[in-house]
Amino acid sequence: MIKPDLTTPIPETIERVHFIGIGGSGMSGIARMMLASGIAVTGSDRADSETVRELREQGAEIWVGHDGQKLPDVDAVVVTSALWPDNSELVAARERGVPVLHRSQALHLLARGHRLVAVAGAHGKTTSTGMLAAALHALDAGAGFVNGGVVAGLGTSSAHGDGELFVLEADESDGSFLMYDVAVALITNIDTDHLDHYGSEEAFDRAFARFADDASETVVISGDDEGASRVRALMHHERVVTFGRSEDADVKLVDVSLVPEVTFALEYRGTRYPGSVGVVGEHNALNAAGIFAVLVNLGFEPRESIDAIAAFKGTGRRFESHGSVRGVDVYDDYAHHPVEVEAALKGARTATEGRIIAVHQPHLFSRTRDMADEFAAVYERLADHTVILDVYGAREDPIPGVTGALVADAFEEVSKRDFIADWQAASERVAEIAREGDLVMTLSCGNVNLIIPQLKGALAATDAGSQGRGNA
Repeated sequence: MIKPDLTTPIPETIERVHFIGIGGSGMSGIARMMLASGIAVTGSDRADSETVRELREQGAEIWVGHDGQKLPDVDAVVVTSALWPDNSELVAARERGVPVLHRSQALHLLARGHRLVAVAGAHGKTTSTGMLAAALHALDAGAGFVNGGVVAGLGTSSAHGDGELFVLEADESDGSFLMYDVAVALITNIDTDHLDHYGSEEAFDRAFARFADDASETVVISGDDEGASRVRALMHHERVVTFGRSEDADVKLVDVSLVPEVTFALEYRGTRYPGSVGVVGEHNALNAAGIFAVLVNLGFEPRESIDAIAAFKGTGRRFESHGSVRGVDVYDDYAHHPVEVEAALKGARTATEGRIIAVHQPHLFSRTRDMADEFAAVYERLADHTVILDVYGAREDPIPGVTGALVADAFEEVSKRDFIADWQAASERVAEIAREGDLVMTLSCGNVNLIIPQLKGALAATDAGSQGRGNA
């Protein structure tokens, strides 16, 4: 993985730009925005995908694989931290003196001159950013946005706006969230992570405090979260708005009901505002409280704000339905941290009367090493059976002895889990266990969603009479 050099000067104008890894959720959104603004876009990715094909249809020239000799004459190259330093296109750009911009710098360029709302936090960033984008669309605010997932109802992960507002998901993993000129900062929660970059919990917290204090207008932050409380103690901002269940929250969440849909009420300045949101899980009622706090502090009326939030129907890879096979519902979720897995499984429980069969792909060798026990505990408690795949290393080199078996071995009740590295064998095991009425869900921010065709194929190939015979 590379460390972003955020000191690289951003060109005043860019007419031609190249993206290395253009098919990623964040990169593709930025590329789409640049295409819409008339910038010529080229790019490469390690594999073809629906996202790559859509960008080609919008005018981007994209090839599969990375080849430094193909790098065209461009004004800048955009990269992510997940790139390896020896990538041939990255090497070619540096040899030719082409400015290499981290994707956060490209976002900074797109957001320049706007009233920027940045969403940060350990969990819930993509959902909260999508919820805010959908609400602002319902309010006809003309806001531009770039999100880490496709916003259901809007059909895209990014869009130009004709108004002053711009919304983006701010990534704390490599410190790049500190470079934006933020007007309103939303911090969903803080759970220490990314210590490979920060080195300590204290440094992680200080980065969030700086992110908050740099906001020119308002900081909206969880009033319940323990990590957020630590950061609040480090902050010096004069305008801080809290949300959550706590008695002293400025926007207080009450009366949450999870079935048949998520409904709640928000108490704000002595008035109670009933609301709802079109995604499952109590955590999404909490996300809605945070978005309401942002909207009213942007100047929107409370009643209009709560109604606009109801327009949100989810984002890609966040409890995303992939249909049903033989009466078994198949879902995918981006959860890759024990706290996120817990929220995802609790949300799934409200959506099914059957059993939950989880397919867990550990993400990052370091996280698997450090949190195997926590992952096992939450899956054992909240899923009826878990099939564990091998580690998706992403930006990390392998660590000796660290495989998905670490999570499996941490289960107390071994009959509730399987460690199966081979995807086809894992799919067949899921199909062996599943029976009509069950819910199967893949969980990871790796590439586990690509197993879904195999899962559905295995379910379809399993005759109804043999379903559910495995242990679960």
